[in-house]
Amino acid sequence: MPKIQSSIKLFRYYKSLGERAISQVKDEDLFRHFHQDDNSIAIIVNHLSGNMKSRWTGFPKEDGEKEWRQRDQEFEKTLRNRVQVQQAWDEGWSVLFDALQPLTDQQLYDPTTIRNEEQTIGDAIERQVAHYAYHIGQIVFLAKYFVGDDWQTLSIAKGKSTEYNATKFGQEKTRVHFTDRI
Repeated sequence: MPKIQSSIKLFRYYKSLGERAISQVKDEDLFRHFHQDDNSIAIIVNHLSGNMKSRWTGFPKEDGEKEWRQRDQEFEKTLRNRVQVQQAWDEGWSVLFDALQPLTDQQLYDPTTIRNEEQTIGDAIERQVAHYAYHIGQIVFLAKYFVGDDWQTLSIAKGKSTEYNATKFGQEKTRVHFTDRI
């Protein structure tokens, strides 16, 4: 698979992970946090959206930190309901995918800038994958905590690896121990 397509696939995975977590949360829990200085799911979404719009608008020719971006405001309670959270989420991801779709693997070594720091397009993409994965991990953590016992796992359920492997591979996998070979 070409590298750019691999990156797009990874972004789609993290987008899906976040969406599946957010879908399990009650509306009021989107705005809940542990401490007054902590971020709620809605604030994390607002930040991700603002970052995505800034980084990917005009990419790769324009600097990824736009003059119009108001980063500090991304951490204020500006989103008021699930519809606004979903809209911010969709807008950010749309800008990202629109920017990445036309790129080719040959462009990954071309220069781009973020905050006036030159880097390759490939490095800029990897930087954002890491950043988004970090915040989506926060969303998943908060969602899982708020949902509690009703949480529907986003991967292999705890204690279910053998069952998953049996389904995935069509048979139960058995482990061969070194001593079994002697």
